[in-house]
This record gives sequence, structure tokens and C-alpha cells, in this order.
Amino acid sequence: MDIRDAVPSDWPSIYPIFAAVVADGRSYSYPAGLSSDAARLLWLGQERTVVAEIDGRIVGTAILGPNRPGRGSHIATASFMVDPVAQGQGVGRALGIHVVDWARSAGYRGIQFNAVVETNEPAVKLWRSLGFEVIGTVPGAFEHAEQGFVGLHIMFKSLEAHDRNEPGPAPSDPQ
Repeated sequence: MDIRDAVPSDWPSIYPIFAAVVADGRSYSYPAGLSSDAARLLWLGQERTVVAEIDGRIVGTAILGPNRPGRGSHIATASFMVDPVAQGQGVGRALGIHVVDWARSAGYRGIQFNAVVETNEPAVKLWRSLGFEVIGTVPGAFEHAEQGFVGLHIMFKSLEAHDRNEPGPAPSDPQ
């Protein structure tokens, strides 16, 4: 698997992944039915967007950058989407490791995920295995397509040398 910076010509391959994940209604609060142009502004308009490829085919993508501007810009954040047909092949894990390595090398002091749907057990398990902790849950903050209102976890991983909770051996990727 190769992970590289996305380029504008990747969008036609990214958008079907974006549209499928959003339409599923289990993990992202983006509005359903966003046009390709509107979705592109949301996804490619971040500090950095990467894609994961297997045999030249884009199977996943992540956006990454500072969680907040100014005095909060020392903490990174990221969002991830994996093509539904590529789930369980280690794409989410590879993107997660890439983001942690990037944030560390870029000098961030930690990574915060602001909205991990509590019922998205594969994602929660993956992030925990990479050393993230749930530091809080906002009750009922996400309207799940099947389960109604469920919580959103805020997850955090320190990148400070004295605080690092490094992952152990990689279990199979549940995504």
C-alpha cells in the first residue's frame, strides 16, 4: 500500500468513497447528498489530504492538520475514510499510522479526534490500538442512521515523549 499526498486529479476517485461513507450514516455528520463540488471543498480544502493506494487504486483517504488555529495549533486532528470494499485490509490502520508519524515529525504535541461515533466499534478499537484514549463523550451528538442519537467520543493521543502510549503489535484492521 502506498500513501501519498492527494492531487486535484485524485478527486474523481476520492468522491465515490466520500459519498458512500457519508450516505452510510454511521460515521460522518456531513450532510447527505453533497454535490461533488461541495464535498471537494470540505475534503480537499484542508491543510493536507492524503490517499492510500493499492495497485494504483485509491482505497482510502485522510485529511490532517491543526485541530484549532492560533494557540490551539500545536494539537493535530485528522479524519479518515476507507472505501467500503477495502475495509478489513489494513487501510485504516496504515492511514492512522501515517497520520501519527506525520504529526510527530511536524512537531505537534498531540492528536485529537473531535467526533468518533461511539457505536463505530471498528474505528474506536483501531484508534485505541494506536494509543488513543477516549477523553470524553458528548451524549447524543450524532444522529446514527439506524440507532438514533448516539454519542461522539473525543479521542486523544499525546505525542510528548514522556506521555506516549505507543501501540503494541498490530491486530487485524477492523476497518
